[in-house]
Amino acid sequence: MRIWVDADGCPRPAKEIVFRVSERLKLPVCLVADRQVGRPPNKLVTTVRVPGDMDAADRYIAEQAAPEDLVITTDLPLAALVVAKGATALNPRGELYTAENVRERLSLRDFLTGLREAGVTTGGPAPYGPKDKQRFAAALDRLLTQRLARD
Repeated sequence: MRIWVDADGCPRPAKEIVFRVSERLKLPVCLVADRQVGRPPNKLVTTVRVPGDMDAADRYIAEQAAPEDLVITTDLPLAALVVAKGATALNPRGELYTAENVRERLSLRDFLTGLREAGVTTGGPAPYGPKDKQRFAAALDRLLTQRLARD
């Protein structure tokens, strides 16, 4: 199993949690971004810089992720692609994406995009805070514990 991190949109506290998990459980992690991102001195953590448009990192992860992998992302289309491929997707706020809820969230996202295009102010997500960090750490721990127990 490899952990893929859509590093363009992943908050630093969530990446730090992933780095600690990688070190503790000896799991490989790959940070993918369209710009240079920092990484710890852990040899299990690698980076891939993808040139191109804003979706280049998402396309790279979707192509490379295998069914046993975990993808950390806030990007709903990427989550939908990897879930359809059989991989697991988790957002940095600790929400696990499933085939059912990712379709629902994509529909809501499209609806809100339509509202914004019509001039309606819809707001954005709340700032990433300590409770988000706790939820992410707990969800990641739960998910990896279940995964590693099966293997």
